[in-house]
Amino acid sequence: MKFMEVVKLIDTTRCTACRGCQVACKQWNEQPGTRTRNLGSYQNPPDLQSNTWTLIRFQEHVDAGGTLKWLFRKDGCMHCTDAACVKVCPSGALYRTPYGTVGLKAHLCIGCKECMAACPFDIPRYDKATDKILKCDLCLSRLQADQLPACIKSCPTGALTLGARDDMIKKAYARAKALGGDANVYGDKFVGGTHVIYVLGEKPAVYDELPQNPTVPLSIIVWKDLLKPLSLIAAGGVLAGSFLHYITHGPKTPDEDVQGGDAGKGGK
Repeated sequence: MKFMEVVKLIDTTRCTACRGCQVACKQWNEQPGTRTRNLGSYQNPPDLQSNTWTLIRFQEHVDAGGTLKWLFRKDGCMHCTDAACVKVCPSGALYRTPYGTVGLKAHLCIGCKECMAACPFDIPRYDKATDKILKCDLCLSRLQADQLPACIKSCPTGALTLGARDDMIKKAYARAKALGGDANVYGDKFVGGTHVIYVLGEKPAVYDELPQNPTVPLSIIVWKDLLKPLSLIAAGGVLAGSFLHYITHGPKTPDEDVQGGDAGKGGK
């Protein structure tokens, strides 16, 4: 697939919770299963894990008319444009790919967990065994080989699609309009726009574990976007001043140091 900004569109109204995407993700990334127990829900495992990067969330909802509905939502990395995880990562393990997504070079991860604290969607997961953070990278190796991500390839209903960003956004809004009611598009209006966008059948507030207005924490904005650049400019100014002094006055010689020291002693 040629380098272009892509978006994965998730139409929750077409999802049947078959969990084919969840299994395909594990198979492609060679992630082992986890022994779990029944907690009163079909959702399994209960949450994202270091070896579960895609999860189908199951939820019961009673609408305004009193009708009980099953809501299904595929959860995973949203691949933010203004990605807080990339901003705070000190080692370069998290980075923007040519597709606009957020990639992960696990071998560079130092296990500091800064990305876990910064992510407004609570996505990165820590693996104690390797002391690394792990998450979905939208099957970067498959994109580079001109193949669809494993989750999209496995979806039997067309709930998952991939395409150029502008095309997918137009498709999402057309679908929401056709559905009517409370159907809406989620993901293109915050954190610079995400590269995973939902068509939701209900208002965002209805869905579990889905923030209504995700933002990059203010502390990160202040440090990374304001204070850190200023500190680098200041450091550059110090270096430039030192270099200018060296050019105009030359280096200090050992004789100057001795004379200065003797003069100081004589003045006492």
